[in-house]
Formats: sequence, C-alpha cells, structure tokens
Amino acid sequence: MTQMDTLTDILEARYSCRAFRPDPVPDESITQIVTAAQQVPSWCNAQPWQIAITKGAATESFRTMLMDLAKSGAPARPDLAWPTGYSGAYGDRRRTCGFQLYDAVGIEKSDSKARKAQMLRNFALFDAPHVAIVHSPAELGPYGAMDTGGFVAAFTLAATALGIATIPQAAIASYAPQVRAHLEIPDDRLVLCAISFGYAQEEAPINGFRTERADAGDIIAWHG
Repeated sequence: MTQMDTLTDILEARYSCRAFRPDPVPDESITQIVTAAQQVPSWCNAQPWQIAITKGAATESFRTMLMDLAKSGAPARPDLAWPTGYSGAYGDRRRTCGFQLYDAVGIEKSDSKARKAQMLRNFALFDAPHVAIVHSPAELGPYGAMDTGGFVAAFTLAATALGIATIPQAAIASYAPQVRAHLEIPDDRLVLCAISFGYAQEEAPINGFRTERADAGDIIAWHG
C-alpha cells in the first residue's frame, strides 16, 4: 500500500459524527491529534490557529450554556458573516445533505418540530465528551481564518487515523461573544468553529449516512 492509498483511506473514512459515546479521549491522544494537525501550511508560517478544549465538567457546563442560549432564541452574533446564499450546485448539495440526515433518523420533511429538535443537537454537541473551540487572530482576518481551516481538516483526519470521531460545527460560532466569555478567549480572537469529538456510537442510525463528493472533473478547469 502506498502513502497515497493510506491517505485516501483516511479521507474516505472520515465523516461528521452526530452521536457520540460518553467515554473520554485520553489527553495523550488529543495531544497527538493536535501535534499532527499543526503540520499544515500557513501564510508566512504564522500558525494562527489556537484551540480551547473541554473535558469532563467543563464540557457539560459549556453544553448547558449553549443549549440555554439556543432555546432562548438569542440572536446569532458570529465573528465572520454567514454565507449570503447557496446557489446552484451548492444549494443542491446542502439540501441533499439535510434530507439524508433527516431520513437517517426518520424525520419527515414536514415535521418542523422534529427538525428543530435535531438542529438543537448541534448545541448539545451531539453528546460528545469533548469540544475544541477553534479561533484565530482578528488582525489576520480572512487569511488567518483560511489557514485555520486547513488545521481543522487536518485535526479531523488525524483523529480518524486514531479511531476518534469528529464533527466540525459552524453553528457554535453563532454565539461567538458568549463562547469567548465562557472560555476566557481574548477579545482579539475570532471564534471560527467548534470540533466536537470522541468515540462514535457506531450503531446510531444518524451515523450511517454519508455525503457524496463532486467528481474531479466538476471542479478542475484545465489550462494549457
């Protein structure tokens, strides 16, 4: 097996887990994941990513705070503006993903109450024992955020290689000011996303569906 085969296997094995077991991940495994993820490139080698990782009672406290905010209808105040729309193929992929998710747990498209309850699972961190809040310096703006996106991807792949499930979550950034205050993240940092992680409930139906990927020909424009 070549290194490319190994990498491809890890990429294809990774998925967004939405049901976790309560078992904690050992600190040494978390450190191993972060150390591997830090090998990604960044502009001028700035390495802008930092993460706040919760465990035990800290995860439960953070989960409760988020759920209280979400249920209260508190307005979203993300540090980065949400997308202005999903047109064409982007909208098609978004809808397909949503329908697959609801189908996996038996929620009808017309059942708005059940769909809202499933949405709130984001703020319960899908019962994960850990969450990593990913943030970058405000002064580096979108380029710091772009570099940090590479770190997020590498984190999920390194975790997969260790048998640890993950789900990157933009939804948590809805409450960026409250997240900063709760975890004592400095005001000069942008809260970009969360990564909930732990060991997957393999038997959970919601962990059984997989999203599709576009063909290489759909994204490459050859020149020359």
